[in-house]
Amino acid sequence: MNAIMTKFDIDADNERETRKWDSLSEIDQALRENRLTEYRIKKTWADPWSRALTIACLTILALFAAFVVYWDLFRG
Repeated sequence: MNAIMTKFDIDADNERETRKWDSLSEIDQALRENRLTEYRIKKTWADPWSRALTIACLTILALFAAFVVYWDLFRG
């Protein structure tokens, strides 16, 4: 290696150094987004209309899944 370090070499070293920390910034952002998601879920669950709609949708999905399993096991 030459004793003279070009700007390209310095930039490459800096880029390698910052790439080491990219995964930590992704984890930080994921934690932040999870907090926002948790806040939105809690806020939605506190609203009576949203809670009723959520329960209704989950009930319909459960009934549909039960129907499909029943149809497959006993009719098919």
